[in-house]
Amino acid sequence: MSRPRKPAPEAPLARSKRISLEAAADRYGVSVDTLRRRITDGSLPAYRMGARLIRVEEADVAALFQPVQSVGGAR
Repeated sequence: MSRPRKPAPEAPLARSKRISLEAAADRYGVSVDTLRRRITDGSLPAYRMGARLIRVEEADVAALFQPVQSVGGAR
């Protein structure tokens, strides 16, 4: 007799997609250097995988972009 299987626990990191700096820069129209500056200043969390590979959460990159409020109205 076999015991019923428990469902595998969902990995907490599986909520958002991690992408390379190059992919994020291409997708959002910014340079890799801009993303690296945001990582350095703490406004973009990043994850190191191994010695050289850096990944960012796609949602974190999207959160950097804020809508610009119009000051005077349409002309």
